[in-house]
Amino acid sequence: MRRRTIVVLAGVLLAIVAASAVGWHLVQARYRRPGPLVAERVVVVPRGTPAQVAVALLESGVIDSAFAFRLAAQATHSAGTLRAAELAFPAHVSLDRVLSVLRTGRPVQHRITIPEGLTAAQIALLLDHTPALAGDTPVPVEGAVFPETYAFELGTTRTALLERASAAMGRALAQVWQQREDKLPLANPQEMLTLASMVERETARPEERPLVAAVFLNRLRRGMKLQSDPTVAYSVSGGSGALERSLTRTDLDWPTPYNTYRVTGLPPGPIASPSMASLRAVAHPARTEDLYFVADGSGGHNFARTLDEHNRNVAHWRAQGEPTIR
Repeated sequence: MRRRTIVVLAGVLLAIVAASAVGWHLVQARYRRPGPLVAERVVVVPRGTPAQVAVALLESGVIDSAFAFRLAAQATHSAGTLRAAELAFPAHVSLDRVLSVLRTGRPVQHRITIPEGLTAAQIALLLDHTPALAGDTPVPVEGAVFPETYAFELGTTRTALLERASAAMGRALAQVWQQREDKLPLANPQEMLTLASMVERETARPEERPLVAAVFLNRLRRGMKLQSDPTVAYSVSGGSGALERSLTRTDLDWPTPYNTYRVTGLPPGPIASPSMASLRAVAHPARTEDLYFVADGSGGHNFARTLDEHNRNVAHWRAQGEPTIR
């Protein structure tokens, strides 16, 4: 009886081995054969067993046999574990390439661009509307986020991305402050950041940034009020940076720390996130004694050294509409 049992068990074992051999032979035959995927597809591969991964790949059309995938994954398990991630699979990807992507492929990189000149509230809204990010959306410190395009993986938290962007601003500010010109009327990097944010909001023309920075720095040296409309708009809008109307005389008379028509010197802090170009413009301003600038009606500004010259510029451009006056 015992001998018969051993024979039966041996037969079963041989049958299993034979079946596995046949199965693996079939897998090998299709291992490098082009797969069913007709176009590149991004798949969120779940965390779980090879069987669970197979289901996700089968439903996405990446593979056409969960059985073949499981056998291939088991036979090549020494090559590494299958990772849970958002991965891109090319068209007609073969089974061996599918396993390679699962083990060594780089997760899909999403990108978010934080434009220069946004306020902290605007940046928080931008992150909140980026669905590939996860978690709550903290409002960053004003001016602390470096405008840049950031790559990230699906599920990265908004807090983590903001920490990266804040670290980038810290590095940029430290570099520019160290390389600044001598004798700037700025006490510390934070004052440079504040003035750069004003320059950023005053002009969209790169060539004008050093000129605008020079006017503000010249005024600081003379103890003159900076009279910057964007600082008033920042205060009036509650820090949102979006004011759907022109400033009024009441706005300019409103007593707030950000109203540079009423207070002398810089406002308490930045009014937006400045670009590297604006930081550098403050660190290396144009060599000019200009104290005034006024919009020229075409997106740029006219600069003046004296009040008489400035008044003539104002009168000229008022004839074409009410300009912004500094």
